[in-house]
Amino acid sequence: MKDMMGFGYPSKLAGEDIPYLARIAAVADTFDAMTSRRTYRDALDMQIVIDEIEKNRRIQFDPQVADVFLDILKNHYEEIKEIQEKYK
Repeated sequence: MKDMMGFGYPSKLAGEDIPYLARIAAVADTFDAMTSRRTYRDALDMQIVIDEIEKNRRIQFDPQVADVFLDILKNHYEEIKEIQEKYK
């Protein structure tokens, strides 16, 4: 998996050398950034978010983490929306 996860800036870490929680945080942070309203744009449509995570699976995101996250988005998004609304 090392060759499929970018350049590991700044420590040249890649693949499974990246701490597991950091791999999870990378997907979660991207999700939050894309689904949050910003001063310069509205939150992105969920299909765009899913497409971006799928497109960057194995490039920017650990494929196993991305697959689990995508499964949650596709099957439990209403629960996620409730949490987002609660903490807006």
